[in-house]
Amino acid sequence: MSAGMSGGLASTGAALPPRQPAAPRRRRAAPAWAWAAVLVALLITAPLASVLLTAATPLLSPAGGQAWAHILRTMLAELLVNSVLLSVLVGLMAASMGAVAAWLVSTCAFRGRTVLEVALLLPMAMPAYVCGYAYVWLLDVAGPVQEAIRAATGLRYGQYWFPEIRSLPGAALMLAAVLYPYVYLLCRNAFLQQSVCLLEASRTLGHGLPRTFLHVALPMARPALAAGIALVTMEVLADFGTVQHFAVRTFTTGIYDAWFGQGDRPAAAQLAACLMGVVALLLLLERLSRGGRRYHPTTTRHPPLRPVVLRGWKQAAAILACAAPVMLGFVIPGATLLALMLQSGDPLDARRTLPFALNSLTLATVTAGIAVTLAALLAWGHRLHPSRLRAAANRLASLGYALPGSVIAVGTLVPFALFDNAVDAWMRARFGISTGLLLSGTMAALVFAYLVRFLGVALSAVESGLTRVKPSLFAAARVLGSTPGQAVREVELPLARGALLTAAILVFVDTMKELPATLIVRPFDFDTLAVRVHSLASDERLAEASTSALLIVVVGLLPVIALVRGMRKG
Repeated sequence: MSAGMSGGLASTGAALPPRQPAAPRRRRAAPAWAWAAVLVALLITAPLASVLLTAATPLLSPAGGQAWAHILRTMLAELLVNSVLLSVLVGLMAASMGAVAAWLVSTCAFRGRTVLEVALLLPMAMPAYVCGYAYVWLLDVAGPVQEAIRAATGLRYGQYWFPEIRSLPGAALMLAAVLYPYVYLLCRNAFLQQSVCLLEASRTLGHGLPRTFLHVALPMARPALAAGIALVTMEVLADFGTVQHFAVRTFTTGIYDAWFGQGDRPAAAQLAACLMGVVALLLLLERLSRGGRRYHPTTTRHPPLRPVVLRGWKQAAAILACAAPVMLGFVIPGATLLALMLQSGDPLDARRTLPFALNSLTLATVTAGIAVTLAALLAWGHRLHPSRLRAAANRLASLGYALPGSVIAVGTLVPFALFDNAVDAWMRARFGISTGLLLSGTMAALVFAYLVRFLGVALSAVESGLTRVKPSLFAAARVLGSTPGQAVREVELPLARGALLTAAILVFVDTMKELPATLIVRPFDFDTLAVRVHSLASDERLAEASTSALLIVVVGLLPVIALVRGMRKG
């Protein structure tokens, strides 16, 4: 029985057909919307390409070469020196204020630490040009501070020494006062993640807090410090309102003067191309400074950080070091603006002031909505259908945030003007009708410039939120029968809702504060709060500009509130 059964099994096994190799799995083609993400990235980078093309075209002609030689001879050296010197001064001051404050609130216990830890973020709500306007009114020759000095001493102007606020160091101080939170946030996170064992070992060897900070903690936080300084420097190069009001000629003021003052668009494009080169060099130097070094603890098994309790003069010094940046960047200018508004404020009544606020809110809302939609398209396109092409497209779409608004404005108007002229010429030739300006000088052009400038902010926030959503949840939804669209809509989108909201808030506030792009691209007779503040401050009507400036500051508190909530959760 067993022999027959075994023989039957043997014969049955011999009759089985040979096993065929499995056919290779065909890679599922990406849908059209995933390819649309690549198209979005190309559209976003089009203004940058147009700047380079517009700057290079005149150089091919003798006249264009002479114009460039004139720029080299008359203004380029001054613009370059002022821009570099301003960036260095602001970088050093912002790094000092931000890193020291981050170290103190992270490793020390002193009175008011929990309040100061949050208050150090408040200057982020204060645009640099608004802060500069407040300090000019306060410290200028006709300001209340110098008037009080003359009244108390009986001296006249010129008989006593007082620092000139409208100078390059004055502009650097204003910019550092509102930009140091970039360094503070990054360094605070770096200090909290450092190995406590190294800090304890340094203190065991007899090193005090200052020496431990300089020789142990700060070198370990070098990537965060370098990244913060790079962000600060890019904001300095992008600034227009502060440097113009302080009479400091930089690339941004040179681009604006060439475009509007001289009507020389090729010269403006050439200066914009030079500024793009400076920004690219800055990013390259920041990357090279890190090299292949890595800064991280070799183990995650270490005791929690025990803050050092400060008393006496050490506590007073720590409070002063943390409170001084808040006073300088938020309390003093905010109180000045509030006093000016209560004293006089904008002479226009509410019905005439309301359109400025509505214009700003409309532009910010539309830009934030479109930016978050495009950022979600780019982020989920690469997440669901990863490829090198989509990864490169996402990085290209983020380049705009590294460039000043003046550069993006020039790059936006040049191709839009070419399109309008081409359509107008075609309509005249075919139908004898002039179409005029279809895109140039419209809200569509302005929103597009904002998208080029701030899409990188939205994309960074969305991608950061998606990294906290486990891919296994999407896979589980697919196993349960959901389509990819349903899985994204019903599983991942609700989990990433906080990141999408954060991205919308950041773009909304940045759009409200943006000045150079608005000044260059805005439609005729179309003013926003930022333009209103700039026009009044340019006419030395700082008291009247206080109302619009305070509205911008109040809106700027939205991302600060979001950051505070994130810090408390962390």
